[in-house]
Amino acid sequence: MNRTKRIKNILEKNLSEFDINVIDESNKHKGHYNFNGNDETHIIVEIKKKSISKVNRLETHKKINSLLREEFKIGLHSLQIKII
Repeated sequence: MNRTKRIKNILEKNLSEFDINVIDESNKHKGHYNFNGNDETHIIVEIKKKSISKVNRLETHKKINSLLREEFKIGLHSLQIKII
């Protein structure tokens, strides 16, 4: 399973109150420090609350970073989180 799918699965399992979109943007960084642009190292996570209740943005960011800790250990370089 590729990293984008793995991240989506992890987040969907643990953040069921959100709609989740995971985008691999690694190809936009091709050439930076000899990066070939093929590995899934630069990811954008877009989440949207399914209900109208408020989102604690800081806690949500912390939770996502914690859930993806292992991905950073195995090559994830950049994670952009967008709470819509």
